[in-house]
Amino acid sequence: MISFFRRFFASKIGLPIVLAFLALMALAFAASDITGNTFGGISSTDRMAVVGGEAIPITELTVGTNTALEQVRQQNPTLTMPEFVASGGFETVVGQLIDRFAIGEYARRHGLRAGDNLVNSEILKIPAFQGLTGAFDEQAYLGALRQRGLTDQTFRRGLEGDFLAQQLLAPAVAAPQLPEKIARQYASLVLEKRKGEIALIPSATFAPTGNPSDGQLSAWYAENRTQFIRPERRTLRFAVFGAETLKVNAAPTPAEIAARYQKDAAKYAASEKRAITSFVVPTQDAAKALAARVRGGAVLETVAREAGFTASKSDPRDQAALANATSNAFAQNVFKAAQGAVAEPAQGQLGWYVAKVDKIERIGARSLAQATPEITQALTTEKRAAGIADLVAEIEGQVDGGTALADVAKQYGLKVESTPALLADGTAYGQPGVAIVPQLVPVLQTAFQMEESEPQLAEVVPGKDFVIFEVARVEEAAAPPIAEVRDGAIAGWKRAQGALLAKQAADRILAKVRGGMSLDAALAAEKKPGFERELIDLERRQLVAQQRQRVPAPLVLLFSMAEGTVKALEAPRDIGWYIVNLEDISTLPLDKEPQLVAQTRQQLGEALREEYRQQATAAMRKEMGVTRNDAGIAEVRKRLVGEQ
Repeated sequence: MISFFRRFFASKIGLPIVLAFLALMALAFAASDITGNTFGGISSTDRMAVVGGEAIPITELTVGTNTALEQVRQQNPTLTMPEFVASGGFETVVGQLIDRFAIGEYARRHGLRAGDNLVNSEILKIPAFQGLTGAFDEQAYLGALRQRGLTDQTFRRGLEGDFLAQQLLAPAVAAPQLPEKIARQYASLVLEKRKGEIALIPSATFAPTGNPSDGQLSAWYAENRTQFIRPERRTLRFAVFGAETLKVNAAPTPAEIAARYQKDAAKYAASEKRAITSFVVPTQDAAKALAARVRGGAVLETVAREAGFTASKSDPRDQAALANATSNAFAQNVFKAAQGAVAEPAQGQLGWYVAKVDKIERIGARSLAQATPEITQALTTEKRAAGIADLVAEIEGQVDGGTALADVAKQYGLKVESTPALLADGTAYGQPGVAIVPQLVPVLQTAFQMEESEPQLAEVVPGKDFVIFEVARVEEAAAPPIAEVRDGAIAGWKRAQGALLAKQAADRILAKVRGGMSLDAALAAEKKPGFERELIDLERRQLVAQQRQRVPAPLVLLFSMAEGTVKALEAPRDIGWYIVNLEDISTLPLDKEPQLVAQTRQQLGEALREEYRQQATAAMRKEMGVTRNDAGIAEVRKRLVGEQ
């Protein structure tokens, strides 16, 4: 686990995520900063729970939940706090804080320690905390912690806690083996086949036709506001500019051209290039003997082939290029020889070179006037790049200095534009199909973290595309006034009323089926339209194949019921009620697919490790003793979802 932290810290995206995860670990130990206190109860509202006589501050629950939400938003940017809490994230954080605190207290009680040297060595290994030289940079370390709202002491406590957890839990979960007898039982479940039927009793069938009174609607909306939460929206003002749009005087002066000509005088002086055919032999004597044969009239390629070597031709090169590829001595000898002559053999890195000069290309000197077009083009490119860099730095300095976006845009001739209200994933709220300019896509994450009226400059494509942006308006995630969603609220109220009657109908149908009536007949007895019924004939392996997708809840229930039973299941968001009737369970012989046992043992290994971990943690909690401040936890929950 420790090596995982080091690897993950190495990436830009890994730093905030891992710091967030470490925050959850470290928060459980933050209470240890309060020295000399042992609480026998939790009547005070400043603590979330007491574990082993030590208190977890209630403030850590708020910080931990916000941190956990930010983690989840890495995959789901538009997730709101009410949605996170409703999905069980809040209780997960509560459990994590208590468990980590219990593990740490248990470890200390039983004499386990993670010393300062161990923690320091781990911090020194994290690449995100290293400077340009590769050494630990204290400012980078403290800056990364501040970004996540952590202190040095809290972060160290988190690492210490992880070391302690590793010492305690690693032996408990190491390489567990699922007994073959149990594995056979689980494997046989994969071969299980179930037949039955599922019916939906829709709320819409029983929903009232008339509208609710204002009082009824307001009361229902107050209890169901989370269904109408609008995610956080941000409107951005921005100005996009590129290298080609900036006005930079990049024309070189005659003096600059002349200076460059003098600087690169060797480049414009008379020169020559030579193309050769050559091969390499291991000794000087062999090279001289073979060179003598070529001078005597033999063909160089033939001489090389007969001696067991391969000759190769090269394109024309100047002396410096040839020297770089072979050796200075060989290049000098080649450039002393006449065209068509054999150069004196010379030693290079690979052996002794034998070569014949095939062609000599002589390039005359170029005057300043002749070189001016080439020099002008090169200087223009260089000066424009430097001028753009200086101008961008100048603009960035003004932005960082607090100059308003509109003033910067006016000074440099940039066009200021505004986005529609955007979600964190870049989509325009309530305007499907509306796309934002590509230059804003890379800065969206930053834009959803910055404060209003804080313009920033970002380089989108290095040296080419830039954008100055600011947050013009922030609309927090919240349920809108009922007037803005009145039609939706009325529809929701009607569904809720219909759901009550649908539940009564489901109970009647359930009783009739349990009494021996077929489900089809029980549905018909209600004499209501809109009921849906589907026959099911499905193997469990088909559900396993869909495990990456969400399996419908009625099917999950069908595969967890006893044969010959019928049950009712409430559909989400007051859609209605399901009736699930399981008629038959059959299982294919396991002997026909013996590989399933081995596969099951392997696949359930991770689940078994997690089970052992949970069992060990539960035992530690029990020994330490945990008392929750449920009233305080409920208050925090209400504040987070905006109910206070």
